[in-house]
Amino acid sequence: MNTVEAKEWLDKCYGICSPPSSTIKYWFAEFRRGRTSTADAERSGRPKEAIIPEIIQQVRRMLLNDRKVKVREIAESIDISTGSVVTIMHQHLHMKKLLAMWVPHFLNIDQKEQRINDSQRCLALYNRNPREFLRRYITMDETWVHHYVPQDKRQSAEWVGPDERPPKRVKQDRWAGKKYCVIS
Repeated sequence: MNTVEAKEWLDKCYGICSPPSSTIKYWFAEFRRGRTSTADAERSGRPKEAIIPEIIQQVRRMLLNDRKVKVREIAESIDISTGSVVTIMHQHLHMKKLLAMWVPHFLNIDQKEQRINDSQRCLALYNRNPREFLRRYITMDETWVHHYVPQDKRQSAEWVGPDERPPKRVKQDRWAGKKYCVIS
């Protein structure tokens, strides 16, 4: 049997699902070179199956040591694909990466009451004479000059397990790291 006869036979048996002529020619050449099996030969490189208990434990340890570690960093250190790392984290460890929730500074009772009183006084002034209240409202050009680099929400993302609460970050005091400048 030659490659043409093999192609005709495969077309008759499998129809449009039969392999192309180039594949059939490659198979014939491989068997002429001495290959005796159709099974995949051993290859160097990464293992075919990367999701094994030892690797899952390595990923778990890395995540517990640093909750902000990136998938790429884990993949490079363990020498598996990023897709395998994602599968391990989501399907085996049930972890997900959540952004930290912004929460305001916790106010004590006196501060809360002071806010309520101030708001009620402003509302009373507005209700007495809305036009005069708005006329007296001063506006001008202004800008904030930051003298620190705040951490954004994406940088605060952390890996959390299924029974863990999402991370929280207290919103920084707005006066702590910037100056208010009036431009006249």
